Amino acid sequence: MKVLVVGSGGREHAMAWKLAQSLKVQQVYVAPGNGGTAQDKNLVNVPITDGAALRQWAMDNGIGLTLVGPEAPLAAGIVDDFRAHGLRIFGPTQAAAQLESSKAFSKAFMQRHGIPTAEFETFTDAALAHAYVDRKGAPIVVKADGLAAGKGVVVAMTLVEAHAAIDFMLLDNTLGVSHNAGGARVVIEEFLQGEEASFMVLCDGKHVAALATSQDHKRLLDGDEGPNTGGMGAYSPAPVVSAEVHARAMREVILPTIRGMDKDGINYTGFLYAGLMIDPQGRIKTLEFNCRMGDPETQPILMRLKSDLLDVLLAATSEGLDTFEMEWDRRVALGVVMAAAGYPMNPRKGDAITHLPKDQDDAMVFHAGTCEKDGQILTSGGRVLCVTALADSVKQAQQKAYQTAGPIAFDGMQMRTDIGYRAIKN
Repeated sequence: MKVLVVGSGGREHAMAWKLAQSLKVQQVYVAPGNGGTAQDKNLVNVPITDGAALRQWAMDNGIGLTLVGPEAPLAAGIVDDFRAHGLRIFGPTQAAAQLESSKAFSKAFMQRHGIPTAEFETFTDAALAHAYVDRKGAPIVVKADGLAAGKGVVVAMTLVEAHAAIDFMLLDNTLGVSHNAGGARVVIEEFLQGEEASFMVLCDGKHVAALATSQDHKRLLDGDEGPNTGGMGAYSPAPVVSAEVHARAMREVILPTIRGMDKDGINYTGFLYAGLMIDPQGRIKTLEFNCRMGDPETQPILMRLKSDLLDVLLAATSEGLDTFEMEWDRRVALGVVMAAAGYPMNPRKGDAITHLPKDQDDAMVFHAGTCEKDGQILTSGGRVLCVTALADSVKQAQQKAYQTAGPIAFDGMQMRTDIGYRAIKN
């Protein structure tokens, strides 16, 4: 079977790498791919980003399955278009993808269906938003309503930060985010304390299968300091997700979400990612939904997946997840992101990357913001690489990942040195 992976990040590199291991796969294409997928002899980059053009290419080239990595094509309706032309594709429809593409839709949905989440209000008027923040106080969370590539959330520890975030998102709208009705909108919600975890499942329209648990590190700097990013590293499994928390997440968040979508007339297929805040008593609240696998969580999760990813996806696109059991490596996988100078707000592009190591069974360098030019790998985005390693413990996986990352160099590189510290500390 010929398989197409849509996207250009580290998540898509990991997906394509895993699919290429299947004996049932004839060829894996990545559209548009990146420098890492360009250099992998098992993968072929397709320089197409337009959805309709990609659908036509898939039809012309006999693609048997398409897997969509990032949120933007999902929000644009790529799944609806491919399906309308008889193509097998895994992902949520445009209507279902609103769980991610609109924070306001998502919060109203959770409120309507009794899914635990933070108290919130939605604003288009900056003056009303400022008044609400003054009334509630800090810390408080300000979120841009729309797709902002992981940079649309400000956890404001002071009122000054909260007011600046409102002006940035509503008045300046520097992020270029707009919601379904046009214009800028923000969701302001209470600050939750606890430990975050990424809880991801596959949905086939009727059944749900949980992926291995993981934990992301959103802040730029060691000790969870600095601005929020799309993610600076992740590990799997996440010790904070105990068996009890896992059962609670399925019971209180995942299943009510799938049933709620059905009640609203939307059949949910694809990955569903719930960002959870877990308090010391094991109670959970939903921070956000994503309608795809997380990045960089995908890289450690797929390093641990022992099952054939093609088999998983074929089951998920034929309402067969109830009969499929995924097998996981018992070892820990940990991924460290190497980011460009100026990330997250003004990442620099075009820096040469040197000393990239060869792939190993227990250590992989997944490319994200890279491109190949004249045989050389250059930076082309904010999060450049995710160095991911497998080992018997979090500490050993951490050591292996940093050891692998050590020789890699590019100007202005940013990298946290403490990925996995929560699991080691506990």
